[in-house]
Amino acid sequence: MTENDLKDLISTGLSCSHLELEGDGRHWFATIVSSEFQGLRPIARHQRVYKTLGTRMQTDEVHALSMKTFTPEEWAQQSGPVGSAAKP
Repeated sequence: MTENDLKDLISTGLSCSHLELEGDGRHWFATIVSSEFQGLRPIARHQRVYKTLGTRMQTDEVHALSMKTFTPEEWAQQSGPVGSAAKP
């Protein structure tokens, strides 16, 4: 699975305003911003992302996916004002 393949899968199944991926083809880390996360707890957000992958987690096409999930409002707070450093 390539980075583009994984991005396409996630963005096709989930409306993302921001999607970053890093990984080695088996182990991935994602930062995902979506208005669809509004009102969802972190575990429900992750389940929503896993749903976009279908059976690919069970078949080991995607061995591991760690993620940070944000609503657009949370992302704006995380990113801070333009020109400032991102908050830790």
